[in-house]
Amino acid sequence: MSSPPSDPPTINIVVVQPTPFCNINCSYCYLPQRADKTVMQDSTLRVLFEQLFATTWASQELTVIWHAGEPLVVPPAFYEKAFETIAARCPSSVRVQHSIQTNGMLLSVEWCDLFKRWHVGVGVSIDGPRRLNDAHRLTRTGRSTFDQALAGIRLLRREGVPFHVISVLSQASMDAPQELLDFYVAEGIEDICFNVEESEGAHVSDLLAGHEPQGRFRAFLSTFWRLARQGDKIRFIREIDGMLPRVFRPEGDRVRNVQVEPFGMLNVDCHGNVSTFSPELLGLKNAKYNDFVIGNINAASLEDMCRSAAMRAMSRDIAAGVELCRRGCEYFSVCGGGAPVNKLFENGSFESARTSFCDLTQKVPIDLILEAFSRFESRLDEDAVMKLVRGAVHRARGIGVPMSS
Repeated sequence: MSSPPSDPPTINIVVVQPTPFCNINCSYCYLPQRADKTVMQDSTLRVLFEQLFATTWASQELTVIWHAGEPLVVPPAFYEKAFETIAARCPSSVRVQHSIQTNGMLLSVEWCDLFKRWHVGVGVSIDGPRRLNDAHRLTRTGRSTFDQALAGIRLLRREGVPFHVISVLSQASMDAPQELLDFYVAEGIEDICFNVEESEGAHVSDLLAGHEPQGRFRAFLSTFWRLARQGDKIRFIREIDGMLPRVFRPEGDRVRNVQVEPFGMLNVDCHGNVSTFSPELLGLKNAKYNDFVIGNINAASLEDMCRSAAMRAMSRDIAAGVELCRRGCEYFSVCGGGAPVNKLFENGSFESARTSFCDLTQKVPIDLILEAFSRFESRLDEDAVMKLVRGAVHRARGIGVPMSS
């Protein structure tokens, strides 16, 4: 059985699950424990970051993402103390950027004050106008979440808190690029990320199982991008702007895919259980890989976790899948080997290559970007292209969107 790489890892992203509980019940959610109200103990968080910073594995630019259930069901005081705990242990060589993904329904002035004080990147999940949002994003009693989520977005704007939205694209959304754009513009939403509905855990995506998902997403993204360019109200589209630095990069620079690197991404649940690679793996069940858990931060060191049987097995099989991508996919130099979680749930194995998810999220944006730049090639020199790339990276950092995965 092969070992993880002997070189010290570089952890770019830490995904922390303060609680698995969520106050709503989205139909496409894959998280199995979203009724569990357990909250991470202060001691677990302290041990996690003491260990992390003691290893010197943290990247100089470290993103800490508070995710999993609905992070805002835990009070602001929890995060104030957590941020202070992390800051007190963070070496001067590391810059920490906190980011929270929320459904927006619990936002308040107190939350906004916390976000501004700690420069927290804020992402709000809303799937567009009411008819699209409420097709999948309902409360536990089946009621609409739209009005409360929109009220949260309007509050962020009034309080001057930068934010982006993440909209999950399902079957109906694919036919509505103009409707989505009109909604974003009307609500002053300038920074947009699209997540295609995925097959993960127990959830099987209707979109990926439907007719011509790649062609439909291409038509959607091409139209949305073209329409957005015609005005000046949309500043950032992750699927385009997030891809630019990967497509146009200095010669010799290698694209990092932290989802396929052991400890490129560190994922920790509310009990202190640790996983790595794709963050969606944490909390799912799989006997072959010890439910994707490589150890518990309260009982084992990160160095010990590198040598655990689950880490070795995942590292071996994910590396084999990356090699298949390297040998057989012309997009490898930009993608870097795909998302292991999608390989596992679409193909049944980490040791595989192409997925419908990568057809949509990697191939479609890359093709659209290259086609667009080929049309303007005679008018764009290298300096102009790199200016666009730097602008995209700067904007992503400003709104707290990780660019390394």
